[in-house]
Amino acid sequence: MDSALGYQIFRWVKYLTYALLSLNIWLFFAEEIDSARFAIATGEEVAMGIQLFSATLDTLAWVILLLLFELETAVIPDDRLRGSLRFVIHGVRMLCTLAIVMAFLGYFGEWRTLLPSELLMGDACTRASEGWAYMVKLDDFVPLTAENCGQFGADTRLVSGLDNVIASPAGLLEGQRLALVDVINSAAWILVVILLEIEVRLLTRWGGGSRPMANVANSLKIMLYATLVVAAIYWGFKGDFLDFWDAALWLFAFVFIELNVFEWQQEIRDQVSGPSDIA
Repeated sequence: MDSALGYQIFRWVKYLTYALLSLNIWLFFAEEIDSARFAIATGEEVAMGIQLFSATLDTLAWVILLLLFELETAVIPDDRLRGSLRFVIHGVRMLCTLAIVMAFLGYFGEWRTLLPSELLMGDACTRASEGWAYMVKLDDFVPLTAENCGQFGADTRLVSGLDNVIASPAGLLEGQRLALVDVINSAAWILVVILLEIEVRLLTRWGGGSRPMANVANSLKIMLYATLVVAAIYWGFKGDFLDFWDAALWLFAFVFIELNVFEWQQEIRDQVSGPSDIA
């Protein structure tokens, strides 16, 4: 295959991946809007909004951050990454980082919300006409009606952190596990980007003296990527297709980012070494 054609295919696959990730922003928003009516009974409105729309906020911030990485490592020449342009890019990155941290706190808050529960006192069917719902799994609620209330027995749990929500023990456990995977996945991605930032901003410019630290950073990234793969597989087996699809796309997208970073590092090393060192 011609190298120019191969590069064009590589570039179009990369940008198609980025476009699909952008589409996921809308898909997560549509999913979270559907579950927003079962909002948390306590907490301030801002905190509730972050918690209810964690996936949307998280995906939006990550897509912007991904595009910034693409601009810095593959699109904008290094000699133009200075002045006001550099200031704007760093400012947007800081805002995205703040949004990602807030989304992580939202995931953590949602997980903690699902932890406390107690046995439901009385018959679930007595609540069918009072606007109650039952949780199938995370972000999947179904109105409690006279037709479906009979499936709930004496072991039915009342989800203490949610307003008028009950769950079977299996459904509650499933929701807790999926919420915990969200927390772990979010934390792992934050650590991956921190390592990438250290690699790009510091280690690349330190030359050969940074090699031991670079090896440590690469080993940590391998562990984090393995964690992210396990999370994606878990979502796939549990039937949460959107989470699985999104996780797989992000892993695929970061293959391109890692390749961009590798090429950028090589360019910086060539500039630092200079023609005299090469000779």
